[in-house]
Amino acid sequence: MPFPRSSGILLHPTSFPGRFGIGDLGLEAYKFIDFLAKSNQQYWQVLPVGPTGYGNSPYMSYSAMAGNPLLISPEALLEQELLAEEDFANLPDFPSQKVDFEQVINIKMPLLKKACENFKTKAAPVKQKEFSGFCETKAYWLDDYALFMAIREAKQNAGWHTWESELAKKQPEALEQWRSKLADKIFYYKYTQFEFFRQWSTLKQYANMRGIEIVGDIPIYVAHDSADVWGNPENFCLDENGNAAQMAGVPPDYFSETGQLWGNPVYNWEQLQASNFKWWVQRFQAMLDYVDIIRIDHFRGFEAYWAVPQGETTAINGKWVEAPGSALFKVLNDKLGKLPVMAEDLGVITPEVDALRDEFEFPGMKILQFAFGSDPGNPYLPFNYQRNCVVYTGTHDNNTTVGWFNELSDHEKAVVERYLGCISPDGIHWDLIRLALSSVSNQAIIPMQDLLGLGTEARMNVPSFGDGNWQWRYQYDDLTEDLSDALKTLVQLYGRSPMVAGE
Repeated sequence: MPFPRSSGILLHPTSFPGRFGIGDLGLEAYKFIDFLAKSNQQYWQVLPVGPTGYGNSPYMSYSAMAGNPLLISPEALLEQELLAEEDFANLPDFPSQKVDFEQVINIKMPLLKKACENFKTKAAPVKQKEFSGFCETKAYWLDDYALFMAIREAKQNAGWHTWESELAKKQPEALEQWRSKLADKIFYYKYTQFEFFRQWSTLKQYANMRGIEIVGDIPIYVAHDSADVWGNPENFCLDENGNAAQMAGVPPDYFSETGQLWGNPVYNWEQLQASNFKWWVQRFQAMLDYVDIIRIDHFRGFEAYWAVPQGETTAINGKWVEAPGSALFKVLNDKLGKLPVMAEDLGVITPEVDALRDEFEFPGMKILQFAFGSDPGNPYLPFNYQRNCVVYTGTHDNNTTVGWFNELSDHEKAVVERYLGCISPDGIHWDLIRLALSSVSNQAIIPMQDLLGLGTEARMNVPSFGDGNWQWRYQYDDLTEDLSDALKTLVQLYGRSPMVAGE
């Protein structure tokens, strides 16, 4: 669906400052919402917020529908008297500019477990009833998730496909034995989801009251070692041992001679379609419970996907397989109404992918950092945009704009400068922000690192590198009045301010 002319900021919640080593859903999140509202922004875009595993990537989660307990605010638990100030007495000196995930996990998880035990014994009956209602409402994914995580913990984090056969294949007697054996752990995993969604819902209500909509992110694929695949194996292409029979990825291209082999199992679309896409409907419904707009990652995979046979170590020997994307989105529209969706349509996109996107009026993405490397036909140059699209200076997978520009050759810098007319004294980041906001694109989204004019050190992710990603955090004093005023001035100049009632 087309969106009104507007703008917003891309920032993952882990990037907030705070005393617990990682951004969370506490006070600093509310301050950020206030900054957005003062700056006349209308969107806060986040990366996937599910519980992350090895590598801490938001795109490889243990559940497509659960929330990351690391985002729970301990200070909010203090307000509920589930924790006490003395529980925070021996906090280490966390790094302020990045997340040390191992250190955060070692400190934060014991706090959450203590809060859970206190909830069991101290929570008022109305809170206990609220928890029971949450568990009942979310049972369609929560039951599998809590049991999966409890078993996984009991088995020293071994992948589900290595569990004994009766457990890997979810035989009822085996599941019942483990439910009884791990009752306390299952309660803990359900409680952390209850608290995550309570805190998230409260924050979202505050954002919506201030005129801010949250843009969430659905990765097309889910991790093999996840509650989704273990709980619904029929929806994925697996062999008899539970391994991925066909793996997801993308074929060789200009950027990689061997393509990208992601390792996620591809979908059994025949089975999904036979169920009238029940799992996908549940997944989108779960997302719409806590975001306003959904960005679909790797949208092209809904038209056709690259499937690589088991045993391959690169993506070279895959093949394109058609997917029933049109049928899926028709069902989603019928069940959930016209979808508020943005489509990540980057990479090598065919006319068929464009047609699928346009059939449902999903805006695609335009990245300014991609605009200057070819000829005037480059689709990322602003004069080639259609209105129904979303323009970014860069994404979480790009270098920051300052870092990108600094790494260009002198010739490439000259091309950018000729297009812009000059590089302003305020810096290349403001030039690209101005270019994005002035374009005809209905929506413009600016990564927080670009708004702050930061270099490569603030990059969020380097694709294909397993270590050192997803760590960046901004500082307490970064959200200044001057920064807000500068952004607001441009938003007003280029007609992206929120409409005032009566206008």
